[in-house]
Amino acid sequence: MTSTIILPRDYHSHTIIWLHGRDSYAAEFCSELFESEASQPEGQPRTLPDLFPTIKWVFPQAPLLRAERFDVENMSQWFDMWSVENPLERPELQEPGLRTSIYQILNIVRQEDLPSDKIFLAGISQGFATVISAVLASDDTQFAGLIGLCSWLPPFADNILNTPINPLVRETPVFLAHSSDDEVVPIDNGKHLRDTLRIHMEEVEWKEYEEGGHWVNEPEGVDDIAGFLRANM
Repeated sequence: MTSTIILPRDYHSHTIIWLHGRDSYAAEFCSELFESEASQPEGQPRTLPDLFPTIKWVFPQAPLLRAERFDVENMSQWFDMWSVENPLERPELQEPGLRTSIYQILNIVRQEDLPSDKIFLAGISQGFATVISAVLASDDTQFAGLIGLCSWLPPFADNILNTPINPLVRETPVFLAHSSDDEVVPIDNGKHLRDTLRIHMEEVEWKEYEEGGHWVNEPEGVDDIAGFLRANM
């Protein structure tokens, strides 16, 4: 698995491993994410790398897998799925690719030269569906925090939540954000993810925006991500 890596501008205090969405690419996602700006400091650079010069940013590239529904052989995706609107449909398509992606993401975590409690895992859409599955599958790893945008709970992760959760996982703080005008992943899917995680995780922060589509709300959404990072670094 290849990754787009942005090294810290200062000393290396934390790492964020950020997974792109389905039918997207790591380098493209990285570039677009870093165009999004916070509201402060006014008159100065306000992108996430500007605000957090000690963070190393890692953007893994999803494999090219067959998309059964669209009869496409090579789609960039962490796992195949039949319906984004209804993730419970055809769940058997999801698990093979998801298990492989979980292994690869956790391997990236192991290769980092920081302890896991200095590593954030983040993802947008299918990227966070993969992140939450990896965290639950890892069972005994405490991360600095999890960031999920425009996402949902895959059946694989939901099944794990029916078993006892390690306290290290339970104590990992979670930030979730979704815009009501998201036309790709219905916000109700994000609310189901929120409500389910709140049953099992101790700290789940939820931000809902009127506008933003299937992306990061600006500048409020970037402000909220920055606030979550500062609170947990």
